[in-house]
Amino acid sequence: MAEMANYKAQENDVSKNPKESKEVSFVISTISSKPSPNQEVKHTRKPSLEHPRSPVTGTHQKVFQGRRSSDDGRSSTSSDGSRQLKVFVAPEENKIRRASTTSSVELSRKINDHHQANESKPLVRASSGSVIHSGQFGNLRLQPGISSLLTSSSTPNSTPKCKAAVMGNIVKKNSDDHGVISSVNTLDPEALKSMGNDAYKENRFEEALALYDRAIALDSTKAAYHSNKSAALICLGRLIEAVFECKEAIHIEPSYYKAHYRLATAYLRLGETEKALDHYKLSCPYAYSKDIDECQALQKCLSRCIEAQKLQEWNVLLNETQLAISSGANSAPQVFALQAEALLKLHRHEDAYSTYQNRPNFSIILCTKFFGMENSAYLLMINAQVYLAAGRFEDAMAAAQQAARLNPGHKEIGTVVKRARTVASARSSGNLLFKASKFAEASVVYSQGLEQDPYNSVLLCNRAACRSKLGQYEKAVEDCTAALNLQPCYSKARLRRADCNAKLERWGASIKDYELLIRKTPGDEEVGKALYEAQMQLKRLHGEDTGNMKFGLNLISIPNNERFRHYVTSPGMSVVLFCSKSTQKQVFQSLEQICKRFPSVNFLKVEVEDHPYLAKLEDVSTIPAFKIYKNGSRVKEIPGNHHELLESSVKLYSGSGL
Repeated sequence: MAEMANYKAQENDVSKNPKESKEVSFVISTISSKPSPNQEVKHTRKPSLEHPRSPVTGTHQKVFQGRRSSDDGRSSTSSDGSRQLKVFVAPEENKIRRASTTSSVELSRKINDHHQANESKPLVRASSGSVIHSGQFGNLRLQPGISSLLTSSSTPNSTPKCKAAVMGNIVKKNSDDHGVISSVNTLDPEALKSMGNDAYKENRFEEALALYDRAIALDSTKAAYHSNKSAALICLGRLIEAVFECKEAIHIEPSYYKAHYRLATAYLRLGETEKALDHYKLSCPYAYSKDIDECQALQKCLSRCIEAQKLQEWNVLLNETQLAISSGANSAPQVFALQAEALLKLHRHEDAYSTYQNRPNFSIILCTKFFGMENSAYLLMINAQVYLAAGRFEDAMAAAQQAARLNPGHKEIGTVVKRARTVASARSSGNLLFKASKFAEASVVYSQGLEQDPYNSVLLCNRAACRSKLGQYEKAVEDCTAALNLQPCYSKARLRRADCNAKLERWGASIKDYELLIRKTPGDEEVGKALYEAQMQLKRLHGEDTGNMKFGLNLISIPNNERFRHYVTSPGMSVVLFCSKSTQKQVFQSLEQICKRFPSVNFLKVEVEDHPYLAKLEDVSTIPAFKIYKNGSRVKEIPGNHHELLESSVKLYSGSGL
């Protein structure tokens, strides 16, 4: 059908200028037919590429208008059932001229005679889908430009090479050109669509999208091209664009059921349940009652989300948005924004930022076009609040101002703009004063910012730094604790609190924070040294002996299983040397050098003669051997003579190489 359509288009072109067109005809014999390019492409995990059926109104031997009556005999079908096709070329684009009066029957016979002998030669596919060999044009004489293209790289005993398409056809390169199809018929949208389908089935969605785009550029009236393009867009996560392409396919062919179903699915994922229901009902054989039931259930869930937001029931809103996402609205920006708003109101800023980072990333232009200006302004307002809580003040200002431009009269958006401006100014001015060692003035400025945003963790942590410099350790601890309640992974606030607790001689609280920090960055020497000092002070407070403790120079001999478990299960990292009493001194010297480079790492020694049960429990097969433990888990085993590998592994697992 695609071939018929191509010939029909050529007929229309010729009929417009009958005087200017000349006929160049040759016959191509095809013994076996190829599957229709409109065959449905199926894939189990992504949208299938199905094409609408169009009525067949003629055959491939359709006679062009304005042709000479003497040509009638050349458009017949041969007795062996092979197809004989004619190609017409306008004079200004004519690349092939007739060189003799050889009849089409004779040319067909010549091609058939040499077909088997030339199987190894490069193939050129005509726009009809039939195939001829580029080196065997029979009595057709090529113009110099095309002839040189086919033969410039050839030798008398070599197969002609073709680097580009001839007459817009697909060209197959020789084996020394890596067997790649060099180009697609730029004048045949069906060929482009077919190759797009192949790329789609191989999950090369970007390539498929580009091919569908080229097909549409040549013929934008085919619903299948737009529908297949939407399938590629869906697989790339570009659902809003996919919606537009589905709508275009349906505009061309209103009864295109597959496009209706695909559009309904896209609407469902975007949270547009009412539109999804409409198109599920129009998709007839594709939609099941289960699809409609799930859509209606999601519709009720989204209604509960809106109601919870109005009532400011933030825990309910959080639960309902999670349900909506798991029920199919996994690409709905408004649902993710509602969830982020609930988390912000519950002062779970870290979770709000993580949620918003995982949202579908549609451009604001597309969102405005699809959801409207008011909804897009809401998305930007939540975006600004999330950025503000995370300390990204410039980004917060930009998002808030853009929201105000889309919805200038919205009161809440105006409040967010004012808050973002005040907080950003307070942070900037306070930082300048802090760098100038004006800690009291900086503290006042940070406090002014906190009046507008009392739960801003960055301003709280910055004010804690000022208070610590002023000796107000208790107040500094309070600010750090407030910041950590909002963002539990805020390492700067945790380090600051640990330092202030140490100043207050609260060694237990200080050690707890230092251990959490060293768990994340085992190679941090500053944290390791602070932890060591806090542990020393706590031991002294308890009256324990600390005379043999030295930071970074300890190779601790393990006396028993309990002590071994204590070290390897503690936060941070431990390196254990399993050795015999006769282990060479060189091993210990190398280990001592590594100890100096990584003072926050525990280095232990287990002599297997004294502790054979430990060697057995830890699967020690050879000695000497090193085993690396991180936060209670064994992560690496290294032979005892591989000192360079040991050092690089300690650097990697301690975080120093990240």
